[in-house]
Amino acid sequence: MANQKVILTQEIPNLGSAGDVVEVRNGYARNYLIPRGEAVRWTRGAQQEVETLRAASAARTARTLEAAQAQAAQLAEAPISIQMQAGDNGRLFGSVTTASIAEAIKEAGKGDVDRRSIIGAGDIRALGTYPIQIRLHEDVLAEARVSVIPAPKK
Repeated sequence: MANQKVILTQEIPNLGSAGDVVEVRNGYARNYLIPRGEAVRWTRGAQQEVETLRAASAARTARTLEAAQAQAAQLAEAPISIQMQAGDNGRLFGSVTTASIAEAIKEAGKGDVDRRSIIGAGDIRALGTYPIQIRLHEDVLAEARVSVIPAPKK
């Protein structure tokens, strides 16, 4: 059974991460990895291209890490205020979702945050201040507070 070397273009569980050179069976490479775009055949030129991409990726990661740390410091400064309609007992008409939190962060001028990166918010259904965590980078987990205040009654 012949094997061949391939360069992975993305992370594959139990095989390797993007840029790794791995040796796999011919059929697995030919019928699965290469047609799906998860790997390319190994050549010296492809190997050099991967090394160039790794260097560029490392520089980009360093820049995004610094930006994420700066944004985390901004988010920790003051709570993010969200106005919602609420009843007399403090219960909201509806709930504060991760999408509304991400929009409030953007409106507050604290940068763009993907709603899927907000952790621990759940659905907030009452007035008050709630701690949340936001994954800004794989190495940066920002702590922030969301303050839900009643909207003016119409």
